[in-house]
Amino acid sequence: MTDSVGVTTPQRLRFDAPLALSSGASIDQYELVYETYGRLNASRSNAVLVCHALNASHHVAGVSASDAKDIGWWDNMVGPGKPVDTDQFFVIGVNNLGSCFGSTGPMSPNPATGKPYGPDFPVVTVEDWVNAQARLADALGIERFAAVIGGSLGGMQALAWSTLFPDRLAHCVAIATAPRLSAQNIAFNEVARRAIVTDPDFHGGRFYDFDTLPARGLQVARMIGHITYLSDDTMAERFGRTLRRPAQDASPGNDYQFTFDVEFEIESYLRYQGEKFSRYFDANTYLLITRALDYFDPAREHGGDLAAALAPARCDFLLASFSTDWRFAPERSREIVAALLANRRRVTYAEIDAPHGHDAFLLDDSRYHALMRAYFDRIATGLAT
Repeated sequence: MTDSVGVTTPQRLRFDAPLALSSGASIDQYELVYETYGRLNASRSNAVLVCHALNASHHVAGVSASDAKDIGWWDNMVGPGKPVDTDQFFVIGVNNLGSCFGSTGPMSPNPATGKPYGPDFPVVTVEDWVNAQARLADALGIERFAAVIGGSLGGMQALAWSTLFPDRLAHCVAIATAPRLSAQNIAFNEVARRAIVTDPDFHGGRFYDFDTLPARGLQVARMIGHITYLSDDTMAERFGRTLRRPAQDASPGNDYQFTFDVEFEIESYLRYQGEKFSRYFDANTYLLITRALDYFDPAREHGGDLAAALAPARCDFLLASFSTDWRFAPERSREIVAALLANRRRVTYAEIDAPHGHDAFLLDDSRYHALMRAYFDRIATGLAT
């Protein structure tokens, strides 16, 4: 396909210098897996870093060399002629520390024991991920990114880049994100975590030693999360109250028996998503990443003043939100916009009337993609060659 980056092969970098973490711990040795698309120009000014969300990875675009069915999670956004045009930009997707897609994480061998880290893997934060990404950029010889971009949890990383390394990015693009989680969002994460840790097969996070998986807990966690990613309108349109088989008559006098089987289409869909997720995602990674989501709050150290937290930023910003996203609602993006304007930063903000809920940032919406294309075309116009 002419608009695809084609077959992609991940690369791996090992880091032996200890990485100090926000928790006070450190990780002495670690590896980061990443993919790149396009070419770095002579002045090294056209690099774009893509930060991934909870269950995504370094595989942003193209077709995996190991699995022809594995298409990059943002393939509709990144590629030749696409909004983030790899004919113009050198795009990097990196798998974060603690993930289960190749970078060092709970499934990796702990040098101290030779066994998987499991629950002993250190707590990581959004800021820790950004510091590790900066080391990767150093290793690739990239002093400054044309843009750092991400949606949801990826958007939080992009925001953190703007304050932790203000001179190392020209543009911050944060989509469907928030300056911190609401209490409701933390509550959803906690219910999902409890589903995992109370699964009898979890074994305190050491399930690797028992050659088992807390699959039931992971399935429920994914089902809970998936509900929050979709809007009520999307659920109604796709599933409604459609039954997979004729409804039983529960009126008095009829032989009605309650069943635990799937009856509604929405039930079937959620169970399918949960079962699929439990086959490829690591339970300890889920616990780790949702905690990083909970902890993100750059304004905490500034008495809750988000404008003060974002004051170090020097780049330009694009923020976009979606009208039916109730997980990271538009008002959360507006908080960020107000704080940036208070600092006299250049901000472009779009609130897109889309029916898809939080997942809209991953989908093909013509207005959304037109916005991204126009913004990145502007970035490309200003690139040094």
